[in-house]
Amino acid sequence: MTVDEELTGDRARTVRRIGLTGGIAAGKSVVAARLAWLGAAVVDHDVLARQVVAPGSPGLAAVVAAFGGGVLTAAGELDRPALGRVVFADPTARERLNGLVHPLIRAAAHAAEAAAVAAGYDVVVHDIPLLVETGQAGRFDEVVVVDAPAQLRLRRLVEGRGLDAEEAWARLAAQADDEARIEAADVVLDGAGSVMDLQAQVDRLWERWRTAAPA
Repeated sequence: MTVDEELTGDRARTVRRIGLTGGIAAGKSVVAARLAWLGAAVVDHDVLARQVVAPGSPGLAAVVAAFGGGVLTAAGELDRPALGRVVFADPTARERLNGLVHPLIRAAAHAAEAAAVAAGYDVVVHDIPLLVETGQAGRFDEVVVVDAPAQLRLRRLVEGRGLDAEEAWARLAAQADDEARIEAADVVLDGAGSVMDLQAQVDRLWERWRTAAPA
């Protein structure tokens, strides 16, 4: 693994770049929040995905051109549930959407990382739901995957997020399979237990990052 070096004055400062991913409802948000609390800069690609299709943006115009005005609300904003019903049911439509927005998200993420490094952060975590699906695993010094059984994640989606079972399964199926994520991982965190247990795993990982010499 390599860790990028950012020149600060007359000395080099190492910056550790982390890719964080996991199946939907596996606990990735808990991990991201804990890392931010511990002192990492977290670049949330879901937030960026919303920004690049904000009203009036070229990204939103491209999505509407591809999928029609039915993906807009009456206020002219992206109707995410409507778009989700289209792309989660049709792999071709999902690939088309990804091809439109992912380059915009990556450009925004690059800018966010540069700003974090300039602000003095030496651990930058990219929270990317589709990290494996979009072939980004090789871009980071370390890939952290949060894993949990599919049935547990389905229950969390239905009971915690209000999705029906069919929609929940469609969202699980739209992501990489668990084996593909695990294969891409340098670190696997178990998201099947309690929030406190997952946070404790993050704390141990953070301690390793803070004490181990970069490879």
